[in-house]
Amino acid sequence: MKYTMLGNSDLKVSKVCLGCMGFGDATKGMHSWTLPEDKSREIIKYALDNGINFFDTAMAYQGGTSEEFLGRAIKDFARREDVVIATKFSARTPEEIANGISGKQHVRNCLEASLKRLNMDYVDLYICHSWDDHTPIEDILEGLHELIQEGKVRYIGISNCFAYQLAKANAIARANGYEEFISIQGHYNLIFREEEREMAKLCKEDNIAMTPYSALASGRLAKHPGEQSKRMQEDSYAKGKYDATEKQDRIIIDRVMELAEKHNVSMTEISLSWLMSKVASPIVGATKLHHIDGAVKATELELTEEEKGYLEEPYQPHRLVGMMAQK
Repeated sequence: MKYTMLGNSDLKVSKVCLGCMGFGDATKGMHSWTLPEDKSREIIKYALDNGINFFDTAMAYQGGTSEEFLGRAIKDFARREDVVIATKFSARTPEEIANGISGKQHVRNCLEASLKRLNMDYVDLYICHSWDDHTPIEDILEGLHELIQEGKVRYIGISNCFAYQLAKANAIARANGYEEFISIQGHYNLIFREEEREMAKLCKEDNIAMTPYSALASGRLAKHPGEQSKRMQEDSYAKGKYDATEKQDRIIIDRVMELAEKHNVSMTEISLSWLMSKVASPIVGATKLHHIDGAVKATELELTEEEKGYLEEPYQPHRLVGMMAQK
């Protein structure tokens, strides 16, 4: 395993971050394809055994059961100080706003609940799951600052926002003596590269770590034509992100397949090797042990500039999808 420093922090993380959205009680969230606890623990332990020390979850994943599964596995299989745990808090709900719950109090309430589910005293990286249009960013930053001062959070990140919003938030943090966001978790992979327009440039200039989700486009960048999985069949959210551009994306996927055959490696290794050359640590979901194998092997594969250009050349602009399409 290779490791890297996460942006402007002292967090040393594996070049693979294990995304835990696939772990959790399938009856308690938006996904029907998630793994039960015994299978989740098996994959988490296998990831640890292969040098992965960076884990990403969220309060929103399967009603918080993803956090519970991860917390129990880490307690049993690792020393807390040897791993980097990231979790995410959701935006204020209309009910909270109506009841006068401030952004600062909301952040605290969310963290306390996540720590309880994780059975941990602190998280290494606490991530705002998306820009909250109904809450002043100053309130959120102040709340996060207080939690950092109390030792319950080490660093903060943000997900699903525009580059101008990240730049604005960090400028406000500097002006008020608060901590800045050190990472951005956006939607970025070989067939969805809109983050390259502005976000990637901002991150490079300010040393903000990019830890993108959907690194394999929900499996589309890892499978040959006709291959299926339970997730690809049942994940309606992912279908909404990728089905409309399937024809133009197929050209790139075919080139991934071509280079995989040339190197005698998996499509996963080609797709992730390309992404790892662009970002700090992509978030890679795993519901089978061989998913971990492919991600780990990708850290050892280096594509030439010509090969990366060959993969990139057919790309066409995409409309924003998923959470960003709602903004």
